[in-house]
Amino acid sequence: MSDQTAPARAAAWWSQSKSRSQATAVAALVLTAVLVGISAYVWVSPTGAPLRKVVDQAATAVTPFAAQNAELKRNLDKATETIASQKGKLTALQKATLAAQAAAAKQLATAQQKAAAAESQLASVKAQLSAAQAKGTSGSTASGSTASGHSGSGSSGSSGGDAAAPITAPARADLVNPAKRYYGMYTEQAPFNWATFDATSSKVGVSPNMVGYFSGWDETFRANAVTRSWQQGRMPMMTWESRPIDAGNDTVNAPAYSLPNIIRGDFDSYLHQYAKDIVATGLPLAIRLDHEMNGIWYPWAETDGQGNSINGNSAGDYVKMWRHVHDVFQQEGANNLVVWVWAPNIVNNLPAAHKAPGYLQSLYPGDAYVDWVGLSGYLRPPYKPDNDFSFDYTFKTSLNELRSITSKPIILAEVGASETEGHKAAWITSFFQALAKPENDDIIGFSWFNLAVTSYVEGVRATNDWRIDSRADSLSAFITGLTRPEDDFALTPAP
Repeated sequence: MSDQTAPARAAAWWSQSKSRSQATAVAALVLTAVLVGISAYVWVSPTGAPLRKVVDQAATAVTPFAAQNAELKRNLDKATETIASQKGKLTALQKATLAAQAAAAKQLATAQQKAAAAESQLASVKAQLSAAQAKGTSGSTASGSTASGHSGSGSSGSSGGDAAAPITAPARADLVNPAKRYYGMYTEQAPFNWATFDATSSKVGVSPNMVGYFSGWDETFRANAVTRSWQQGRMPMMTWESRPIDAGNDTVNAPAYSLPNIIRGDFDSYLHQYAKDIVATGLPLAIRLDHEMNGIWYPWAETDGQGNSINGNSAGDYVKMWRHVHDVFQQEGANNLVVWVWAPNIVNNLPAAHKAPGYLQSLYPGDAYVDWVGLSGYLRPPYKPDNDFSFDYTFKTSLNELRSITSKPIILAEVGASETEGHKAAWITSFFQALAKPENDDIIGFSWFNLAVTSYVEGVRATNDWRIDSRADSLSAFITGLTRPEDDFALTPAP
């Protein structure tokens, strides 16, 4: 094939010659003009109205879509703002949750530290107790008192110690001014039987270091009460009533035991022998002689609040009786072992004459004859309208009177709270909280009356459950209060 023919063929593929190409171009122009004319005619002619209408409708239809788009955009903006706001709240909530979790973790750590400290303290107390028991077994008495061991009868529960081992006790001076507060308890039979005493101690978790009990003037000195108490490491506190031990609390008549008879010497032989028997034990004890003397319900009270004599007694006889008994004990050397406890009743419900200024002081034997002053005080019905079921309502007025009379240490020698009407747990809480206050630093302890008793109070017969474990909430309040470090009790774990 020749190379010269190729360009001509490529230049005009649709025409056979130059003249034909020009004709074709002219024809295309004519055709275009015709089409434009037809279009113009259709657009301006009446028959073109439908077309224009369609176009107009299409143009008009754009407007609603624009409005809808604008509305959608506004909604989108609002949603975006809401999402941003919720994200902010969620972030704040997450931060608060993290902060709360951190605080809870800190509280848990603190609680765990306190629990560890309490366990450490308990272990320390147990170690000290074991050391003290080992020391007692070896016969080392330091500056304390010692007696040959004889456990007496009526043993039940933890009898405490070998009967052949010496029984030791702290020195009297250390007992009068203790380094820690006393926690005491009365039960039906302790210290002659420890069953109830030990059962309650196990529930509390702490063993009392004082035991209270009662004795009458028709009984000789019961040495086993003292030896059994010290075998357990407990200070015995005997409430010594100048009447028969079986006398009922509903009578004030015991003519043979009148205060004038005691002062005259009718019981001197008995008192001398009693003092000698105390000396023979070589062990200390507290004696709460003729307690609640400012009331009107015992035969050693002087008057009935209306000026009438009780049991043949007269004003001033109580002090004379106390000093007489104290002097007999002094002659026998028993006061080297006895801690004398003068313990009136709280003044709240006494006759007006027995609340009068100076009345309580008229019954006080004097500092030379007393080692501790004390109180009997209960939360008991019927409740007066102003009773707020607090420690201060029960004790404060009476404590103020005691402190105006003497600066001797104070022992709350007989206390309890009734379950009637459900105020007991709150009262117990208030009781222990008050002991932490500086104004009550002179209170060296208490002894709880752990019994349920039926009696007449202001003419109403009722049973009051004074027991520590009478209800779960009362027991819990007692445990919490007793183990507060700021209340400074001598805490020995219960076996």
